[in-house]
Amino acid sequence: MKKAVFSFVLLLVFLSAGRAMQVQTDIEYGNAGGEKQLLDIYEPDGSGVFPAVIMVHGGSWVAGDKQGDEKIFSKPLADANFVFVSINYRLAPKYKWPACYDDALAAIKWVKANGSQYKIDTKCIAVMGCSAGGQIAALAAMTSDSDREVQAIVLVAAPTDLVYDSMRRGDITLYLNNVLNCKKLDAQSLQLLWEISPVNYIRAGLPPFLLIHGTADTTVPCQISINFKSRLDLANVPYDMILIDGGTHNFKGWSARNKDYVEKTINWLKDNLKPNK
Repeated sequence: MKKAVFSFVLLLVFLSAGRAMQVQTDIEYGNAGGEKQLLDIYEPDGSGVFPAVIMVHGGSWVAGDKQGDEKIFSKPLADANFVFVSINYRLAPKYKWPACYDDALAAIKWVKANGSQYKIDTKCIAVMGCSAGGQIAALAAMTSDSDREVQAIVLVAAPTDLVYDSMRRGDITLYLNNVLNCKKLDAQSLQLLWEISPVNYIRAGLPPFLLIHGTADTTVPCQISINFKSRLDLANVPYDMILIDGGTHNFKGWSARNKDYVEKTINWLKDNLKPNK
């Protein structure tokens, strides 16, 4: 049964958006490690069914929340008749890899199994991830079996090649140490970084990708997405790329540099998120 929708949330959304949408928070999609796995759902006004976007938030694997900065996509997507699903997942250092990845897989499976209760066309689902959430989202989508298959993948400033990133730094980051328990860059840690880097799972037949990246990002360099794009080319996987000229890793400031990037993202989803495409 659906959880009750909080009327004050509905009123605030209606006043700010000019149209109503239903917001349901803290829906349980599973239980792992003795903790409830929770997600929020933003449903467009209308009878549906609608395509859906599952958001995996950023936070360097150790922080972040389903109500974080990524929420800026919720209103534009709902206004464009997409259901927006924002998930929480287990964080490091309390939970090591693959806890966050397992939770993303569980969320995708839950949405596909239960989405029809929330106006979702379960044959039209995209997964979207920002920063570390992009690595989690991409790997979950690229390694899923049939009951977790998605139709499109959107990656925002995503570290899709952790070997490349660690080698350019000359060491493993504190964040990766927290999630992987790898204290130094050696043969063992490099092997693990290779195994969880989405770039190494590119193959023919994957759904289309949209890569969004700021050209001035020093936290996750834009070159990582450019390299990822080249590998997609080699495998004949369809993709598009939106570069934010001068954009840093703080995507909240991107609209000042590229005011249309959210609209371009939505238009791309409209073109690519279709059943059996």
